[in-house]
Amino acid sequence: MAKIMIADDSDAIRLVLKDILLIGDHEVIVEAVNGEEAVSLYKQHNPEILLLDLAMPKKDGLGVVKDVIAYDPDAKIVLITASDDQKIIAQCLNSGATSYISKPFDFTSVLKSISDISGNDN
Repeated sequence: MAKIMIADDSDAIRLVLKDILLIGDHEVIVEAVNGEEAVSLYKQHNPEILLLDLAMPKKDGLGVVKDVIAYDPDAKIVLITASDDQKIIAQCLNSGATSYISKPFDFTSVLKSISDISGNDN
């Protein structure tokens, strides 16, 4: 079981992710609705994994990745993106994001991504 933070400005996406993670026996410890809040809450709660929407208000995903990695170089960040802009995805990965999941995502892809970076077999 991983302690996970979800950062997405969409209530619906956060709800779906939370349901998937709970079914996969993970714990959602905090949720953020914008990039600034994501950085602040990450520092307060130190989750094992951050699920991060790339397109966020107040601070985009790349800015969040850079700030979180500056605070915690070992952070495990999974980007969630509807964008097929490989340039911005590559910038995030080069800045320290661990991996990414494309929207629309499914149950299996989310849990496999979490399992791959947490070392669990969920």
